[in-house]
Amino acid sequence: MSHSKIALYPGTFDPITNGHFDIIERARNLFDEVIVAVAESKDKKPMFTLNERIDMAKIAVQGIEGVRVVGFDNLTIELAHEHNARVLIRGLRAVSDFEYELQLGYLNNSLDESIETVYLMPKLKHAFISSSIVRNLLKFNGKTEHLLPQEVQNIIGSIKSCTLQ
Repeated sequence: MSHSKIALYPGTFDPITNGHFDIIERARNLFDEVIVAVAESKDKKPMFTLNERIDMAKIAVQGIEGVRVVGFDNLTIELAHEHNARVLIRGLRAVSDFEYELQLGYLNNSLDESIETVYLMPKLKHAFISSSIVRNLLKFNGKTEHLLPQEVQNIIGSIKSCTLQ
């Protein structure tokens, strides 16, 4: 009996970027199913609501078979158990990400030794993109079209125009 290989890609995705999208596509090539798990993350004080971030992620990945999006507000390991995911996907852009991601991987492994963490690097052209860079640009009406999936850019434009009215 073969079991499908399900990977969980947790994050705040505030907003989802081309770097995230690149990791999702590449993870999908490795696993039967990839679940993009959008965290509530109230402690990070996200720019976008959980529902807005879920909607952006759903629209960004709608053309990729075997990828779905869920929101969550519990431990990542608990969410992995709920969805029978045995692998956590984490992105590494630079050496500065490594220490934090390594600690997180060890923490998750201490909670459940059967869960593996797989680290993927985005393509070089996306390596500098982070949600925090995008948020800073958005605060100052900077250009973000080259950093976000087009559909996400459109949603952000709609959200911004609604808040300005």
